[in-house]
Amino acid sequence: QVILVESGGGSVQTGGSLRLSCAPSGRTFTPYAMAWFRQAPGKEREFVMAMLWTGYNTFSTSTVNGRFSISKHNVKTELYLQMNNLNPNDTAIYLCAGTAQPGRGSVMTEAAYEFWGQGTQVTVSP
Repeated sequence: QVILVESGGGSVQTGGSLRLSCAPSGRTFTPYAMAWFRQAPGKEREFVMAMLWTGYNTFSTSTVNGRFSISKHNVKTELYLQMNNLNPNDTAIYLCAGTAQPGRGSVMTEAAYEFWGQGTQVTVSP
């Protein structure tokens, strides 16, 4: 069973930065794509950014354009999310997702992913 483990969350003030990491625990897999989603209290889970593992194509939601960047380790199956210029609207649990299967649908949707982490909390204060 593949379990994804996120790390790097925390509390920062508006304008601050955080770098999240995600790696599989237990059995590993060869990704087709990996992504970050987030879920704020009382809100539905929303897509943040995704990356195709080969070709390096990236996808993002408009609210993080120019502030967040997604990247991966060149050798290991590790995914990163660099978050800059954070604001209180970014406060959420950030979840990592992965898929080994192309063809499950848009990589910007939850349905594309069969592996998930439990999330890491990001809190941004005014």
